[in-house]
Amino acid sequence: MKLKTLSSLKKRIKITAHGKISRRKAGKSHLLSSKSKTRKRKLSKAIIVDKSHTKKLKRLLAGYK
Repeated sequence: MKLKTLSSLKKRIKITAHGKISRRKAGKSHLLSSKSKTRKRKLSKAIIVDKSHTKKLKRLLAGYK
């Protein structure tokens, strides 16, 4: 049978034009009053996933285990 991609992962990451994977940082959804403005601003920016994880994530997107 054909393997399906992880739909939850599809919604959480984006692949850039050069094949890198960008993701959002965790910790920006609630309990924000105790966090500083600087911390919240840094949490809102997307970052590039480390190379060691990129291959695994692309495999999950393609439907392979």
